[in-house]
Amino acid sequence: MHTKTYQPDKPVAAWRSSDRMGDSVVPTLTIILRTRGCYLARSGNGCTMCGFIRDSATVPPKPADLIAQFRNAMTRRPDNRQFMVKIFTSGSFLDTGEVPPEVRSAILGELDCNSDVVKLVVETRPEFVTQEMIASCKQEFRKNFEIAIGVETSNDGIRLECINKGFLFNDFVRASEIAHRLDSGVKAYLLLKPPFLSEGVAIRDMVQSVRDVSKYAETVSINLCNVQKGTPLESLKKRGDYRPPWLWSAISVLRRTKEENPDLIITSDPVGAGSRHGPHNCGRCDRDAADAITRFSLTQDVGELSVECDCQELWQKIVELEDVSYGAPLLVS
Repeated sequence: MHTKTYQPDKPVAAWRSSDRMGDSVVPTLTIILRTRGCYLARSGNGCTMCGFIRDSATVPPKPADLIAQFRNAMTRRPDNRQFMVKIFTSGSFLDTGEVPPEVRSAILGELDCNSDVVKLVVETRPEFVTQEMIASCKQEFRKNFEIAIGVETSNDGIRLECINKGFLFNDFVRASEIAHRLDSGVKAYLLLKPPFLSEGVAIRDMVQSVRDVSKYAETVSINLCNVQKGTPLESLKKRGDYRPPWLWSAISVLRRTKEENPDLIITSDPVGAGSRHGPHNCGRCDRDAADAITRFSLTQDVGELSVECDCQELWQKIVELEDVSYGAPLLVS
């Protein structure tokens, strides 16, 4: 799994940033708790691109350690301002095998009592979204509560065969309906260019997926696939069988989907942009393209996506030609 040393009472990470919330931008504290990790990844049957199991605890943490992790992370909160909290576990916050009920209750209770916390987002797989679970969460945290689900794509074939996610789009729909019945928001995480897709197919899949999830989610976050260590995707990259998405592809998807869905909050965080293992263009324009994506995510203004570079013509040719190259990337660097 991994050989990293860590302190059981310290989170994997916690950092401050900004996020779109309704018509405004608010400070955000993102927390990644070090739990046992995703139950599917622990079984050796995790997602093809996910290496987060490397950040999980080698020994199941005690409830007191998980609460200590949360409290440690909260010391990094924005100063003297109202803010949003996002909690990740490299798995599912609502999985009682990762986050015991007493830990979840303590975390939600402390956030509910904190007058500066205006919204909480927790990530989970859809199978843990039940009427009982969400009702319990809403009883503990009575403010703006949002469930984030990594549905990745609305295409069941891509999700099952290319990503190995292990659930259907209908499972996401069911979870969303439960959340909405209990006055909770829904955020859908989508994945641009999982393995085995050409650039053009990946773009079209994202455009269609945003159309489909927009019926069930108030916010859509488009993750740009990056190559993490120890994953099947890394093996494909080393063989020259995978190239991370072009930043032009992300810009194209964001522009098209926002124009189709003007009232939907659509964001993207270009993690690893500019590296060979992350989304990138030619190298010269990577920073400008990534910054444009970040600005758009906060403003929702497609005008922010106006970036130019000579490599855009090469990207357009690749989008056209890869569809007839049986999914093999024409440019792997």
